Amino acid sequence: MGEIKLLDCTLRDGGYVNDWEFGHNNLVSIFERVVGAGVDIIEVGFLDERREFDMNRSIMPDTDCMEKIYGDLDRKNTMVVGMIDFGTCSLEHIKPCSESYLDGIRVIFKKHIRWEAIDFCRNLKELGYKVFVQLVSITSYNDEELMDLINLANDLEPYAVSMVDTYGLLHQNNLMHYYNQLNAHLKTSIGLGYHSHNNFQMAYANCIEMLSHETERMVLVDGTIYGMGKSAGNAPLELVAMHLNHHYHKKYDISQILEAVDANVMPIYKMTPWGYNMFFFIAASNDCHPNYVAYLMDKRTLSVKSINEILSKLEGEKQLMYDQKLIEQLYLDYQDIEVNDTEDVDALSKTFEGRDVLLLGPGLNVQKQTDKIEDYIARKHPLIVTINFISGEFRSDYVFLSNAKRYVQLSTALSKNPDLKVIATSNVTKTDGRFDYTLQYSSLLDMDAEIIDNSFIMLLKVMKKIGVRHVALGGFDGYTGDKKQNYINGYVEYSFTKTQAKDLNSYVAGILKEMQSDLDMEFITDSLYTENL
Repeated sequence: MGEIKLLDCTLRDGGYVNDWEFGHNNLVSIFERVVGAGVDIIEVGFLDERREFDMNRSIMPDTDCMEKIYGDLDRKNTMVVGMIDFGTCSLEHIKPCSESYLDGIRVIFKKHIRWEAIDFCRNLKELGYKVFVQLVSITSYNDEELMDLINLANDLEPYAVSMVDTYGLLHQNNLMHYYNQLNAHLKTSIGLGYHSHNNFQMAYANCIEMLSHETERMVLVDGTIYGMGKSAGNAPLELVAMHLNHHYHKKYDISQILEAVDANVMPIYKMTPWGYNMFFFIAASNDCHPNYVAYLMDKRTLSVKSINEILSKLEGEKQLMYDQKLIEQLYLDYQDIEVNDTEDVDALSKTFEGRDVLLLGPGLNVQKQTDKIEDYIARKHPLIVTINFISGEFRSDYVFLSNAKRYVQLSTALSKNPDLKVIATSNVTKTDGRFDYTLQYSSLLDMDAEIIDNSFIMLLKVMKKIGVRHVALGGFDGYTGDKKQNYINGYVEYSFTKTQAKDLNSYVAGILKEMQSDLDMEFITDSLYTENL
């Protein structure tokens, strides 16, 4: 078996969690603990010329800055490396290795720029550095592309080539497919490494699997303290070190790593946790970029089933190369189920003709100002329509559903209220049969808005469409931002900053002004929207 080396990348990959702001004391402490544990290689941060030097951060513009942070520390027998995301740090910012604190530099790059990146690696090697070629998103390489990379690497002869499972997609079978191809065709002088992510809870297991296959070449395995890292995190350094101690006669001091967990990493974890969760599982199970999942989940309109169905439409290179325009279009296409709603519009028009109408939103003022709503109901005996929720305070005649996720959450309550009529938009599909009324979703959108399917605006358009001329409004409080509670039910909460909340309030108020000539609106509970009317 060739030599096995353990590489810690907490100060680099872990920095995605906290924008690399560990604080100088933590940078020093983590460095000393990792070195004290006898870890073979420590990656101390990013080289990125776009960032200004900050003694508290492990991302810096040039190699001189590495010396400023770590230069007085005893590295003992540990190799010290930095990382460059190809294209973010030019050679002008990198001194020769003989004048640098770094022993090596790892270079990450995506496959479509592999030729330019390998040329850059050659320049680094000429400067005297041990060069690590990091194959970002290894699962995006087909066999032909991987062989092309192998030929480039054999010509370069870097210190190591590493498989980088950027989106945590690998299981043992496909991990070993890449491993076997690299191991069979790379020159034996080149080390072979693996950098994992934990979207499928496979990071540690995959490390064990790779290590179990004997090879004469040097093998590198990456980990971070307590698995600290972007998305679902990485293989925990302490677990990998323990495995190497038990099965490969290594002598890493696990207690030193655990001290770093307790003193340096756990406080960060409590503030900004990482690790396996449903979000990253959805991304990994669809072999796609996490930003696609974030976009769809942020809509707060889709069930998980719907999200998976939309993501299944992504194909080829676009799966792992995020394209916002593409996912926006896929979202709209999925939502836009064509229906002929003429009969339902006519039926609603007849039912609502000549009646007073009260629309209730899920804002807190439904509970705080019930007296105002009760008074209006007692005087007017209106038809009551709620939006994407069922009121516990007031009996309603209709519920307007424009949000598939809310329908899933309300399905049980709807089954217990058989007299409650449902007006649904066509993007919401019933589990069995059809809704009482279904209206064309696309006809109610505002394509110029940041949130094109604001349910309040959509319902006002419905009222206008069916000929209603006056509506009373309760529970449309507007948004406060900064994680303050806006709704009576926590499950309908959206997260907005104060600026986003202010912009959304202004947008709604602007639409209300535009609609005033066709629809008279009477707010019977307090609303931030009225401040801009």
